[in-house]
Amino acid sequence: MSTNSRTADHPIDKQFLERWSPRAYSGEEIPETTLKSLLEAARWAPSSYNAQPWRFIYARRNTAHWDQFLGFLNEFNQSWAKNASAIVIAISKTTALPPGASTEVPWPTHSFDAGAAWGYLALQASASGWPAHGMAGIHKDKIRSELGLPDNYAVEAAIAIGKQGDKSLLSEQMQERESPSPRKPLAEIASEGKFIP
Repeated sequence: MSTNSRTADHPIDKQFLERWSPRAYSGEEIPETTLKSLLEAARWAPSSYNAQPWRFIYARRNTAHWDQFLGFLNEFNQSWAKNASAIVIAISKTTALPPGASTEVPWPTHSFDAGAAWGYLALQASASGWPAHGMAGIHKDKIRSELGLPDNYAVEAAIAIGKQGDKSLLSEQMQERESPSPRKPLAEIASEGKFIP
């Protein structure tokens, strides 16, 4: 099965091949209702004991918090995300209340579960025509301080969302990378019964 330049080794829904992370955005404003639809998809992700540790804090372009959220990104990511329509900060609660307990305990799957929520958001964004791009190049301490995050919340990543724009808006180096990326063969990432490095 193939779509674009990507080919799957085994049958899968085409949404998994069509979703990718562009950097060229048009600068179009995203309606808040559209953004909330993407966040709604993330809300339905699976989580351990249904703890739902993910949290999303966002700013839409041309709103009061836009410049602050753009400033949460490192210089490289700011250079292209400045044309996005929204910047979302993904955080996760590192503690939870187990069933039957009266005190919260450290929650070992908080990042894993938040990653599932990001995946749901990314698929919905792609399907909606507002592709998303996750970023690790962020200023976590600045985010924690300026957003007043409690100690039991971890800053996971930032997400740029927007309508795909012309790649000529990007630097020459980034233009060369502005296409769906390949994946390792399944045999490199999955094995039955034993670990294969």
